[in-house]
Amino acid sequence: MNNLVGKKGQMAIFVIVAILVVTGIVAYFAFRGGFEIGGIPEELQPVYSYYLECIEDETESALNLAGNQGGRIDTGEYIPGSEYAPFSNQLNFLGFPVPYWYYISGNGLIKENVPAKSDIEKEIETYLEENLGNCNFEQFYEGEYYIEFDKPNVDVRIGMRSVDVQVNNALVVTKGEETARKSSHSVSVDSKFGSFYNTAINIYEGEKDSEFLENYGVDVLRLYAPVDGVEIQCSPKVWKTREVIDKLKDALEANVLSIRADGKDSYFSVDGLKEDESVQFMYSRSWPTRVEVSGDGVNDELMVAEVIGAQEGMGIMGFCYAPYHFVYDISYPVIVQIYNEEEVFQFPIAVIIDNNVPREALFAEGFDYLADEDFDLCEFKDKNVAVNVYDVNLNKVDADVSYECFTQTCSLGETENGRFVGESPACVNGYLKLRAEGFKDKEQLFSTNSEVSAEVIMDREHEVYVELSSGGKSIEDNTLVIFTNEGGESVSAYFPDVKSVKLSEGQYTLSVYVYSDSSIVMPASTKTQCQDVVRSGILGLFGTTKEECFEIKVPETKIENALSGGGKEEVYILESELQKGKVILDVVSFGEPTSLDDLYSNFLNFDSYGVRVSFE
Repeated sequence: MNNLVGKKGQMAIFVIVAILVVTGIVAYFAFRGGFEIGGIPEELQPVYSYYLECIEDETESALNLAGNQGGRIDTGEYIPGSEYAPFSNQLNFLGFPVPYWYYISGNGLIKENVPAKSDIEKEIETYLEENLGNCNFEQFYEGEYYIEFDKPNVDVRIGMRSVDVQVNNALVVTKGEETARKSSHSVSVDSKFGSFYNTAINIYEGEKDSEFLENYGVDVLRLYAPVDGVEIQCSPKVWKTREVIDKLKDALEANVLSIRADGKDSYFSVDGLKEDESVQFMYSRSWPTRVEVSGDGVNDELMVAEVIGAQEGMGIMGFCYAPYHFVYDISYPVIVQIYNEEEVFQFPIAVIIDNNVPREALFAEGFDYLADEDFDLCEFKDKNVAVNVYDVNLNKVDADVSYECFTQTCSLGETENGRFVGESPACVNGYLKLRAEGFKDKEQLFSTNSEVSAEVIMDREHEVYVELSSGGKSIEDNTLVIFTNEGGESVSAYFPDVKSVKLSEGQYTLSVYVYSDSSIVMPASTKTQCQDVVRSGILGLFGTTKEECFEIKVPETKIENALSGGGKEEVYILESELQKGKVILDVVSFGEPTSLDDLYSNFLNFDSYGVRVSFE
């Protein structure tokens, strides 16, 4: 019995000793921080505090980048626009490539690229995982700290007024006899990123539903540019096309900036859109913008409303008027900014006005098959092609290569040492389109479904100064020189403002019109014009007609500029001639007309006389 009691006492002593040993070991490591029990030693705390600051700084950098780039940190591959749709998939805003949330791709498709909040969180996570390794612990290394850390695994949650970040990676810090290890690091960054994002989504959905940006754009168009109307006058109404477009861009710039989302009762406050955040809409005329004007009397230089009432047969109406109807296709970007003093979230969208109306008309005619957003010909590049590009002397030319099939244009790439090898969509009777600096753009028929290679010759363009003379005397004013190639494309010089043209080797029709001031007046006159009309009554039922005559009044017209010289010539221009840099044109002077007979004679002379052409 006594032995049993003794054994029990010995066991109790061993248990007590074991407990004391374990407690001592735990206390020792707890004190040193090895098991994260009892906190970080004070001497090592600055390292962990710095790491948290670094996480916070990098998070703020990620939020700033995402806010400036439409919610994206990774903006993806740059996809260029085209002549039809000038937008790339990104807007360059103060050096930031900001992906469009809505735009028209270079091959004419409607594209949406709105990031989900979960996508943004993942991109911030990736950013932090890639950049936290850049945290600079140099100051601690110099203080004889030894620091080890694993590759971080990051979790990000975006709230309305904060962004919570948890970084899971072991950070072990040692200095002297002190060691600590911490494997989880959490920060909460004060930020309205989530609130700004929600506001951005509301505005975008409002634009999709009501097209308020397009409607404001149409209002600007009709207020600041000639669209439909009538001018009461007996001479043509003329606008300079470039001035109209410039004025329209200036008006868009000012009016877009005035749009508000504050719910106030004013013209510039968007109906049904009331946001508590500060919101700004912005357009700059320097951004990619397409303005095309069509209609009778429209060209690159002038928009002309022809007169009705002055022509023969119309004077009976008793007055003259100039009606006009011009059709505009306009595409321009608007960037939407939600901001406060510290943060901004911005995204761009393309505003499309087609045939004077908002974007519904985009697929009204000729583009029905493109209405399927998923149909993108450029995604089906399954034909291997080779394109060799040369100049007229068979020197290799590096050029941008694209391929046009129906109404879609796909960028293929660039030639390297004059040769492109790559993939293209399959198409019958499509066109290779090539563009190179210093050369004329080239199109060449190419069926990728049956052809695998193409040889393309590009014509080099040369800027040529035009010098005019007549009878040994230099001509400096009021002269129009037109070079028209075999394809019907023209380039012009107009003295004294424009005295040079860009030409490539080829066949041209050269026309030179020399004008002088005139005081010729076409006097008012009255003409009688007769025509057969159906008789009234029973005789009219049998198709009987009678002659009725009308008086037509032609108003007085003053001719301020009259043709006084010039001519027309067919000429083939060699590249060796263009390289000289100057073309000298000598024309015949017909004499300044002083009467209508003189003017008529000058027009006859114009078709009879040629132009002497030389180069130097």
